[in-house]
Amino acid sequence: MMKNMKKMFALLLTLAMVLALAACGEKAEAPAASKDPAPAEEPAKTVVYAVEAGSAGEAVAQENGYEINSVAAQADALMEVQAGTSDAAIIDSLMAGAMVGEGTSYPNLKVTDQKLTEELYGVGCRKGSDLASYINMVFGEAYTDGSLEEIATTYGVQEALLEQPASEFTASEADSDVAYIQDKGTLIVGITDFAPMDYQDASGEWIGFDADMAKKVADSLGVEIEFIVIDWDSKIMELDSKNIDVVWNGMTLTDAVLEAMECSNAYCNNAQVVVTK
Repeated sequence: MMKNMKKMFALLLTLAMVLALAACGEKAEAPAASKDPAPAEEPAKTVVYAVEAGSAGEAVAQENGYEINSVAAQADALMEVQAGTSDAAIIDSLMAGAMVGEGTSYPNLKVTDQKLTEELYGVGCRKGSDLASYINMVFGEAYTDGSLEEIATTYGVQEALLEQPASEFTASEADSDVAYIQDKGTLIVGITDFAPMDYQDASGEWIGFDADMAKKVADSLGVEIEFIVIDWDSKIMELDSKNIDVVWNGMTLTDAVLEAMECSNAYCNNAQVVVTK
């Protein structure tokens, strides 16, 4: 009897130990089940692109669905990036070459490898204006005598220069813009501050490839020249209201421009590029 009781007690003790160990195993697994989930990733920051209002840069940014900060001029777009109020700028490659990088106004900015467009520059006149024909004639003469390339080399745009064919001036029989400009004695050129095409030197004189070529046309016409800084987004209205006679400021020959203006032959290659810090 005593032996049986001892066996039963031993069995009960063994059972108790098994149950205790099982309980400990369950408790050990409990913390794994209560671990906090991994923190969710923060959403990617939206890049804001500074662009000139009414420019080809603004157009391509809108086509791509970019978030944009529209400013008055491409120079202002670079200032936005420098100040950190925009993440990047979309500007003309010719301006980027003159304004961005070591030895320029913005040595801390850089031009990325991202080229958004391939474009052509032209000069814009009022729709139906014979001034475009006159400018083509001057382009052809300047290309033949080498002065076009000389001016382009002065401002570092010779690699973008396009060959200009010989062209004869065809005057309008009525409402001639050339006659109107010669009668008033002044060629009024609408521009923005846009190196190396139109910008001011230390004395405040407008210089640049476009500025110098516009002066060449004014000399040929026998008139004085006047440069007026315009709102680029309003360039067509400025032309049509005769506040200016011509838009000559590294203007991209977009479909909208060709439809609204009488344009010269293309004279330079260009592209829209992205500039960042």
